[in-house]
Amino acid sequence: MRFSFFAGVLVVAALPAMAQTPNGEPPKTGRKAWTAPRTTDGQPDLQGVWWNSSATPLERPKALEGKPLLTDEELTELKKRAARLFDVNADSDFAGGDNYFLALLANPERYKNPNSTGTSVEMVEREFEHRTSLVVDPADGRIPPLTPEGRQRVRSRPTPTAAGQGPPAGPEDLSNPLRCITYGIPKLGGNSANNSYFQILQTPGYVVLSGEVIHDVRLIPLDGRSHLSRGVRQWHGDSRGRWEGNTLVVDTTNFSSQSDFMGSAENLHLVERFTRTAADTLSYEITLDDPTTWTKPWTAVIRLRQTPIPLYEVACHEGNFYTM
Repeated sequence: MRFSFFAGVLVVAALPAMAQTPNGEPPKTGRKAWTAPRTTDGQPDLQGVWWNSSATPLERPKALEGKPLLTDEELTELKKRAARLFDVNADSDFAGGDNYFLALLANPERYKNPNSTGTSVEMVEREFEHRTSLVVDPADGRIPPLTPEGRQRVRSRPTPTAAGQGPPAGPEDLSNPLRCITYGIPKLGGNSANNSYFQILQTPGYVVLSGEVIHDVRLIPLDGRSHLSRGVRQWHGDSRGRWEGNTLVVDTTNFSSQSDFMGSAENLHLVERFTRTAADTLSYEITLDDPTTWTKPWTAVIRLRQTPIPLYEVACHEGNFYTM
């Protein structure tokens, strides 16, 4: 009865909201206040390479419905399961994204995924926290339902060619990542902890955000200029940045109709907030609003960690085995 631990605790355990910080961690007392460093032009310094290694799923699993936070005991149990299931000698398949956390909840003898192309040997250590979802709004930790138009768009979008379906008729039958065009923004899929590195550079008047995969680079002006006219559309949209205290706020519109984030494209309004909360920690908050895709806006918060490892090239090439 490996699932019995959580089955019993879920009924009776619920920590008061006041006993946790907004990021789902127990409050720490007696710590000296941390002061964010500044760039030479006086702006909060967010520069460096940041890594998303969160084990927290994007959406709260149905098994944890109504439970926004794990207890210390539950968190310890999950870490034990992770060590057993995904040790290099565990003979488990690679678990990316939310599959990692869901596997720990189910706690099988071995994790097997028929769609996986790798094993646990390729996995990196994940960072645990008390939260049960990255989604913080709505309060249920779930992405709002798709609109009828959104459901139709998701059904009709290109998907990777599955085994046995034969080759695609043309490049339009493949998704943007498989064509090495872009992984899109925001890159929430990085919570697999693989290919989830980001680099931030700052110069007077600009912030540069670059990703590890396909070398996506966003040059974001901070001078208060208006967005491009609605007729100008880009893969990553049109971004404008501003400072609100120590938080960098990036407002992005004007996505291309060929962009794709969970079925959302040209009508997406994306607001990102970057706040350095410790020397090695960056809070990354995203709010997505597209009334043609979701029934209401939603927000997720991801904790990024700084790493001294440089941003290496992750080569993407057309003609790989996905397109054969």
